[in-house]
Formats: sequence, structure tokens, C-alpha cells
Amino acid sequence: MDFPLFFKALVIGLSIAAPVGPIGLLCIQRTLAHGRAIGFMSGLGAALADAFYGAIGALGVSAVIASMVAARVPLALGGAAFLAWMGVQLLRAPAATTARSAQDATTPLKAMLSVFALTLANPMTVLSFVAVFASIATGHVSGAPAAATMVLGVFLGSALWWLGLSTMVSSVRHKLGARSMQFINRLSGTVLLGFAAYQLSTLLSR
Repeated sequence: MDFPLFFKALVIGLSIAAPVGPIGLLCIQRTLAHGRAIGFMSGLGAALADAFYGAIGALGVSAVIASMVAARVPLALGGAAFLAWMGVQLLRAPAATTARSAQDATTPLKAMLSVFALTLANPMTVLSFVAVFASIATGHVSGAPAAATMVLGVFLGSALWWLGLSTMVSSVRHKLGARSMQFINRLSGTVLLGFAAYQLSTLLSR
């Protein structure tokens, strides 16, 4: 294995996952509401999507890259609609939901797949990963093994971030009651609706 290339990809995975956005907010909210496993699986969905786009960038599949870039508008619309739907769901969450009584509200698979789809629908993920991976691939990637090293590195870097975040957030989960969770759900729902509105506004301004 090309360890310098692996660690470079690992850092990229960490750096792209770390900024707090709608995915980070969902991971935090789900960890508080459902526990560390659900929060981590939500983040893992983002890590899988990151690895998918990383593979496209690392392999330089021009036809796939072109189709993704061409589809950025419908992807952005779908992502905004998904964000708005999740925001409304959080705003409508029952007031009696607490950090300890919401265990059965979702499943790890559903949590992972929902965030996977949301991350795939983010056009900025497409462009950033394609640009970054194409640049570090120059002079490094001479075949499938090197590309696999890059994809593995970015996946593990992203997954490590989500594991650390969900672990840290879950450490304060037991201190939350019904009123605190109601406030967190409403705040998270409002912020997700704000992200959806911003994504739509950027499309309409073009």
C-alpha cells in the first residue's frame, strides 16, 4: 500500500467531513435522540457517499464526472426537497420525545441510507471531491490499487470523524429530558429548512 497517498486521502476525508453543515447537524440530532449507533450510522452514510465520489475523482471517469456535473441542478433540487422534508419531520416531532424514549424511531439502515442519499444529492460534494481527488491523483494513480488506496483513505477519514462526533455527543445524551429534546428537534428542523432554502436560492440566483 502507498501509505503517503493513504494518509493524504485520510486527511481529505477528515477535512471534508468536519465542517458543520446539514449532515453534521443530522448526526448530532440523531445521536441525541436515538443514541450513538444511529448517529454513527448516519455519518457512515455520508462516508460511503464520500467514498463513491472519491472513486469517481480518483479514477477520473470523465463520462461519469460530466454526467454528475450536468445533473447538479436536479441533484440540488432533490437535496433541498429532502432537507426540507426532514426539517418538517423534526418540527413535527412529538413533545414527549426524550433522548431515552426515542430508541425505536428509526433503524441503523434507514439512518445510513437517508444520509447517503442526501450526501449524494449535494452538488458541492460532487465538485469538491472530483477536483481534490483529480489533483492528488496526478502522478500517484497508475491503476486500480492506488485508486482503491485513495478511496479507502477518504472513507476511513470520514468515518473516523463521524465516530468521534457521535461518541462525544452521546456522552451528554443522558442529561437531556423531553423539553431539551423538543428544543433541539425544533432548532434542528428550522436550521435544515434554512439549508434547504439557501440551496434553492443559490439555484434561482443563477
